[in-house]
Amino acid sequence: MAGFGIHVPTALSSAYNPAKGTYFDLPAVLIVLILGFILTRGVKKSARFNAIMVLIKLSVVILFIVVGIWYVKPANWTPFMPFGFSGVTAGAATVFFAYIGFDAVSTAAEEVRNPQKNMPIGIIASLLICTFLYIVVSLILTGIVPFHMLDVKNPVAFGIQFIHQDWAAGLISLGAIIGITTVLMVMMYGQTRLFYAISRDGLLPKPLSKINKKTQTPVINTWTTCVIVSIFAGLVPLDKLAELTNIGTLSAFVVVSIGVIVLRKTQPNLKRAFKVPFVPVIPILSAIMCFYLMTQLSAFTWTGFVVWLIVGLIVYFSYGRKHSTVATGEDVEKIA
Repeated sequence: MAGFGIHVPTALSSAYNPAKGTYFDLPAVLIVLILGFILTRGVKKSARFNAIMVLIKLSVVILFIVVGIWYVKPANWTPFMPFGFSGVTAGAATVFFAYIGFDAVSTAAEEVRNPQKNMPIGIIASLLICTFLYIVVSLILTGIVPFHMLDVKNPVAFGIQFIHQDWAAGLISLGAIIGITTVLMVMMYGQTRLFYAISRDGLLPKPLSKINKKTQTPVINTWTTCVIVSIFAGLVPLDKLAELTNIGTLSAFVVVSIGVIVLRKTQPNLKRAFKVPFVPVIPILSAIMCFYLMTQLSAFTWTGFVVWLIVGLIVYFSYGRKHSTVATGEDVEKIA
């Protein structure tokens, strides 16, 4: 924005941090509200917008690879694991949020025509592609710049500037913004569908599962999600948000993994849109690995996790347990 002569007041440029003179991240809140509006317009329009941004993002990633690969110095990879295996796992737990777009595919199961066939393709293909690109970009970036110099907000653009290819740095910065925007959009989409399913089952107020007849989207649900996300985006520093996102998602994966085993035993004949193979081996491995990554996160993150877990239990026992379709005997299919 500064390149276009637009300057945001320091107080409104980042999350609450009086030491740096910042109190509220106004650009982040505006981005969330714009994406919320796009999500209320319907799945097709949201998907088209997301597809365009993903193409731009991939183009920028390929640009970095093509430009940066010629400046790699293998000596920068020695030692290859400077903080040992514990450093690798701590890094994996911290950067986990960058991978969790794939789980949004599972939240869209009810809107997929053939989930048993298409969901594994969508989840596994996205994971393979993203993992390959992450590894290549990480190798090139640490090969260009000594790792201890990469503790900056824009490491990829910094790496390009480090080799004096400034013409590409601006494009890469734009791509990074677009990249994190696509993640935000997919995550918000996934959250609205989770609220929809939970509300439909009676565990949250019914208005959250109300569908707009024109756009076929849960509008009240979407704007509720936007307001909550806006508050966090405006006030909580990004590094803290990332870790809170990680521990929340990892804990959800642990619960879901255990839940698959329990449901397979207690309700073997339940109608399923998608059936996980190799139960209980895959769910057990999933639960163990996700919990192990949780143990690598900071004390602050665990404190936040415990607090919101308590809040969730209060909501469940004060509202959800009494209004649950299971408790009231309502037919979920009729409600849907």
